[in-house]
Amino acid sequence: MKEKIESVTRDISTLTGKMTVVEKAMDTEDISFLKNYKNIEERAQCTLRNPELLSGTLIDVAKHLSNLKFKVWEKMLGMVQYTAVTLDPNTASPRLSVSDDLTSVRDTGVHQQLPNNPERFDSCADVLGSEGFNSGKHSWEVEVGNQPAWKIGVVKESANRKSASPEDGYWVLILDDAEYIVYASSGVNKTLRLKRKPQRLRVQLDYNRGEMSFFDPCNMSLIYTLKHKFTEKVFPYFCLESPSKHGAMWFCPVKVSVTLQP
Repeated sequence: MKEKIESVTRDISTLTGKMTVVEKAMDTEDISFLKNYKNIEERAQCTLRNPELLSGTLIDVAKHLSNLKFKVWEKMLGMVQYTAVTLDPNTASPRLSVSDDLTSVRDTGVHQQLPNNPERFDSCADVLGSEGFNSGKHSWEVEVGNQPAWKIGVVKESANRKSASPEDGYWVLILDDAEYIVYASSGVNKTLRLKRKPQRLRVQLDYNRGEMSFFDPCNMSLIYTLKHKFTEKVFPYFCLESPSKHGAMWFCPVKVSVTLQP
């Protein structure tokens, strides 16, 4: 670095000397200046050495532009949340209020004026997920907190929305009057004894095998597995029958990871 500074200093000194010579020549009379113009021009010429570029002097284009789209997307993973289930507000009971981002719901206790469309439940405080399933494996987690009464599970697409009946095709875990009950239209109606009250519930659906399991995600302990041969599309189902003071039921975001393949 010291040698570079000395080299630049010498170049500056050379240029300064030549500028002084030219300035003095320009102060002479016009005729004398014109006679000596060629000589002055040659003396003013100064050829400097090309600067020696050090490693890292240039912008590392590859570092900043290589796989740019992937790097931007990877950065966004830490900024954007993904939720496995979002709610369909067009199915929500008039008693329910669905959040703007469609990831939480609360019971207002008030019958709101909403369109009486065929998809909407109106007999209970029910709402469905926006996406139904007719194959594959699916899972989602629900934060139930201290809600005193709820139903969580799946319901078949053709279920009656206007006069809901358990026989219509429901497979659910129910909390009612401090009791946990597992219910299925296929004939299961069983009261469960849980060691702890889960604050969060994980639902795992294996459509092809005809299994739906409920877990406590705190320790991933199995609560119960319902078995049924599904014959049509089913939707995530939620029923919240508790006043607003208990807050909302919301759906937990999923951590998204990136896997690189050659």
